Amino acid sequence: MREGILGRKLGMTQIFDKDGRAIPVTVIESGPCVVLQHKTKKTDGYDAIQLGFAKPLRFIREIRGEFPYKLGDEVKVSIFQEGEYVDITGISKGKGFAGGMKRWGWAGGGASHGSMSHRRIGSVGQGTSPGRVFKGKTMPGHMGFRRVTVQNLKIIKVDSEHEILLVKGAIPGVKGGYLLIRTSIKM
Repeated sequence: MREGILGRKLGMTQIFDKDGRAIPVTVIESGPCVVLQHKTKKTDGYDAIQLGFAKPLRFIREIRGEFPYKLGDEVKVSIFQEGEYVDITGISKGKGFAGGMKRWGWAGGGASHGSMSHRRIGSVGQGTSPGRVFKGKTMPGHMGFRRVTVQNLKIIKVDSEHEILLVKGAIPGVKGGYLLIRTSIKM
């Protein structure tokens, strides 16, 4: 069973371990989350709970699995322990319209000898056959503002009193962005 909770990114800082090494951490305000709905196989075809976070309950997400919680129960940050690994899902920072070099890491065209296509797109396909551009072709376009999951992030500290979680490393999204925090699937 994958435990989960909703949260809000507060920002990044650093803390020091016993050996004096600086550890970059992201500070997350997580919980208490209220159980808004309890889904069962009998009524809905699958087991899940629906959690709400931030009053008024603007951020609502579903976490699948069988859980002991009842309607109206609070899920707190204390479900996690220090040293545990989590997967965090958020919306990445939007970067607007980006060209192929920035968005996909293309090499670009020639830099000299009369070339005028330094950062341009170049060829996007074949010739008369197939006579079209294949689906999924990497093109310039809107970059960022997508749902991103970062896996296997270590929990450095759990502050149950203030409902704060310190996680090693960076997580997707802007300060104040909402997050879904679940126990790691690959550990």
